[in-house]
Amino acid sequence: MAEAPLLSVEDLATWFDEDERVVRAVDGLSFEVRRGETVGIVGESGSGKSVTSLSVMGLVPRPPGRIVAGRVVFDGQDLLQLGDDAMRRIRGRRIAMVFQDPMTALNPFLRISTQMTEVTRLHLGHSRADARAHAIRMLETVGIPDAEGRIDDYPHQFSGGMRQRVMISMALSCRPELLIADEPTTALDVTIQAQILELVSQLKADTGTSVVLITHDLGVVAGMADRILVMYAGRLFESAPTRELFARPANPYTRGLLLSVPNPLQAKGAELYQIPGLPPDLAETTAGCAFAPRCERAEAVCRSTPPPLVRLTAERESRCHFASELFQAP
Repeated sequence: MAEAPLLSVEDLATWFDEDERVVRAVDGLSFEVRRGETVGIVGESGSGKSVTSLSVMGLVPRPPGRIVAGRVVFDGQDLLQLGDDAMRRIRGRRIAMVFQDPMTALNPFLRISTQMTEVTRLHLGHSRADARAHAIRMLETVGIPDAEGRIDDYPHQFSGGMRQRVMISMALSCRPELLIADEPTTALDVTIQAQILELVSQLKADTGTSVVLITHDLGVVAGMADRILVMYAGRLFESAPTRELFARPANPYTRGLLLSVPNPLQAKGAELYQIPGLPPDLAETTAGCAFAPRCERAEAVCRSTPPPLVRLTAERESRCHFASELFQAP
């Protein structure tokens, strides 16, 4: 009998009230994360990636946001049925999150020591001295030089890459079962990006933590994720093991994202591919496929009928009227 997934998101719908409009930021999303697995969630800005992570963490701002449907089952327990106190006991202890901008995620008015020790004193019952010693060890684990001397610094005294390392050390302080990293390398230069991703991979290998890595860049997840979920307009458009997705995408949107990744073998001066048009307004309802206005493969049925999520194999799904045809194409 197959082991139950650590996290199972079922038909999640998270909407936001905006003036007199309703923005369907996440609209009927389902996916699973297995124990010890890294799942990448990719898509353009506005596809619903970050709102998905906030929904899992119970951090959707209310108002204007509201989860209107679905289940978020973590280790057999539906998180959406828990009260605020029960959710706080899970958040940070069993599920942790690394936000994309550490300068706003860290409190600029509090020393790093205060922010780090608060987590383990709350969740692990550490004394002040034990919490401080644990925080220093965690900073050393993520490669902060002279951790003991720098733990009482303020966030602004660290570089962007070092602040992100601090965020990762805080997230992993209680050895969570699930780590959600939302665009953890967006504001960093390429060299620091690689260091942060390598750090997450190494810590995952050491602790066995499951990871959800959220990014707009397929290149970021290529070497890290076991499986990739492609989101568009708040919905799942494709799901596949990483190698298979790169080798043979079965959705026009995924193909567009892959073509948009810079290729070092491309001829000098060649123009980088861009998916035409812009993502849809999520407050507007469309009769057919949300991607149809931008899709070179679109036909009349795409503009009139919503595409089904087609099961291609045990590990592959694609939301497209021509999913089977694309999957079988050489």
